Amino acid sequence: MEQKTKIIAEEGKQDLIITREFDLPLELLFKAHAEPEIIEQWMSHKNGATKVLKQENKKFGIWQLETIDPNGNKVFGASGVTLEFILNEKITRTFEMENAPFPVQLEFIEFEKLTYSTSRLKMQMIFKSVEIRNQLLKMPFAQGINMAHDRIQEMFNQLK
Repeated sequence: MEQKTKIIAEEGKQDLIITREFDLPLELLFKAHAEPEIIEQWMSHKNGATKVLKQENKKFGIWQLETIDPNGNKVFGASGVTLEFILNEKITRTFEMENAPFPVQLEFIEFEKLTYSTSRLKMQMIFKSVEIRNQLLKMPFAQGINMAHDRIQEMFNQLK
């Protein structure tokens, strides 16, 4: 099955461009990235429940989340600082994974209205080096982000 989330990784560059079109109004797509209760729903999966520990949607706001497996063990943690938060338009933030060999990265997340009921997400992730970016691409990153985006779409489809 073709992945709907597209990832562009140009040779020799230290960034990724991620795009996905959703059958969702712009406002719902933005809420999926800004409201803790919604983030927890699409970030959780059969191997773990995600909890948003902090979500300050403002300039210099802190965000933090963690995923706990069914046995109560922490399997993933990430946090950062929101640098820019413009409602229904964009979120610029730092992103750092706990207990991972990757240094902090910068994320530019942009939201675009296509029609009344469709929208596009564009995300640029900038890494410290090309090597670090390529290390991430060797992991199941592409499948994971595509599955998460599928869950956003499915979650809102169930509400229709």
